[in-house]
Amino acid sequence: MSEQRERPEPEPIRFYGTTWVDHSGGYPLRRIALAFGALLLAAAGAYALRLAYEGTAIARTGDLVSTLLVVAFAVCSSMAFARTLGDYTRDPDDVRAPDPSMRTVKAIGFIGVLLAYALRSLVEAPGEKRLRAEYDRAVERYERRAAGRASRRGNPAARRGAKPRSGRRR
Repeated sequence: MSEQRERPEPEPIRFYGTTWVDHSGGYPLRRIALAFGALLLAAAGAYALRLAYEGTAIARTGDLVSTLLVVAFAVCSSMAFARTLGDYTRDPDDVRAPDPSMRTVKAIGFIGVLLAYALRSLVEAPGEKRLRAEYDRAVERYERRAAGRASRRGNPAARRGAKPRSGRRR
């Protein structure tokens, strides 16, 4: 017996679940709230970095250390922003392995990650484009298989358009 496959289920997105498929369950409001929350967290993170910078000034570490601290956070934030936004908007067919060395950069440049999340949330759920393409392909494959199974059921000779066999009969 052939096994009957179930219709593919969409993969949930953090904070959105599967509401991204049909944009139900307060999806637009949730997107706006999460974008605003990410902006608030980025502002709080910037304030924490300001306190860290003031701590180096109080410690009198010197201008070089203070400058290196600011440059390191600025570079890491810009790299994390570009990489995160690229991950959200990349083509679903582009299968790029996650780079473990970027984890540290993203941790240091967390403000860039939060800003990329907020920016993408204003357009759609972060990662929705990629997941929608994967889900649509899975549904299409399922429907093609289901149509193929439906056309193969029953007696092949009784199908519409089947011609009687010519030649001798047994």
